Amino acid sequence: MKYLDEFRDSDKAQALLREIARLVPGIETCRQRPLQIMEVCGGHTHSIFRYGIDRLLPKNVELVHGPGCPVCVLPMGRVDDCVALAERPEVIFTTFGDAIRVPGSSKNLLQAKAEGADVRIVYSPLDALAIARRNPDREVVFFAIGFETTMPSTALTVLEAEQTGVRNFSLFCNHITIVPTIKAILDSPEVRIDGFIGPGHVSAIIGNAPYELVSKRYGRPLVVSGFEPLDILQSLWMLLLQMTEGRCAVENQYGRVVREGGNKPALDAIGRVFELRDFFEWRGLGSIDHSGIRIADAYASYDAERRFAVPDVKIADPKSCQCGEVLKGAIKPWECKVFGTACTPETPLGALMVSSEGSCAACFNYAGIRPGAPPRQVQSPLSNR
Repeated sequence: MKYLDEFRDSDKAQALLREIARLVPGIETCRQRPLQIMEVCGGHTHSIFRYGIDRLLPKNVELVHGPGCPVCVLPMGRVDDCVALAERPEVIFTTFGDAIRVPGSSKNLLQAKAEGADVRIVYSPLDALAIARRNPDREVVFFAIGFETTMPSTALTVLEAEQTGVRNFSLFCNHITIVPTIKAILDSPEVRIDGFIGPGHVSAIIGNAPYELVSKRYGRPLVVSGFEPLDILQSLWMLLLQMTEGRCAVENQYGRVVREGGNKPALDAIGRVFELRDFFEWRGLGSIDHSGIRIADAYASYDAERRFAVPDVKIADPKSCQCGEVLKGAIKPWECKVFGTACTPETPLGALMVSSEGSCAACFNYAGIRPGAPPRQVQSPLSNR
């Protein structure tokens, strides 16, 4: 790659769209119902809406927006735990910016900050560690969140804290794993997914092998994809080509970033610092076995859940909010009863409307979708002019 706009070229996009349209009639499923392809990652969802990719595809190819936004799947009770930690007078609570407005049962972190809690936005866990060094008389807690993409930086920060003797630093660990999530979707009886666009950033860490469960056990093809519009269109073409040829495999479109075996130093750091929880609760998806990460016993002194008492109360989402159905792909974001009315980016009820990777926010901001209306017919930047 020389220039980013090479991956946004409308002529190349139109060529890929013609190839996609050519393949569709040869897929048996398309003759009976729309083919459903789930993009797992929220980054893909935003590219799809930003570039109008969903509006350019044949009508019998439907994109389903998956749960690959870690902020979106954080249960309300964990947000309440964050607020409880942040409100402790001895604590400086540090967080990424996209988590500060995720609703808890009574308030979010931004509201806690407005009421006097010392909540600070950071750009990396190392920023939080630097705050701990500058404030030796305070306890600094980092809100560790994300799929395998962000786990290595968190793990390496813990190792740095240990090596340099920083003791007033800890993590509130909410890291989660991607493959059990996909498995939970495939096990859900109300969801019918024919193939997956796999997450590029996660795959840069874990490689391609972990997804073989999807193709071998469940018989669904998966293509790991980059995030530019031509990446996504090529990945769709690769999925459809598998279907026309009767194949089912894990393939890698994002070869310029993702290696087959992943990133070994990153995986080694994760393996040293973290271990799997027996189960972890997800907003809208319930409890998923072996999907959450906790700090290993060897680094227990850096675990905020062990250092401080947290409420750890399970709290149901508001009944009006349908984040769970949207996360599983059972309904489209604009089909939620409160989309665009009670739930907007300014007044969110659900995390999908808050996060920069949430599918509801993507629909609202990029596609101009409003309550009860399908996506408006706006010309895609990829259309030939």
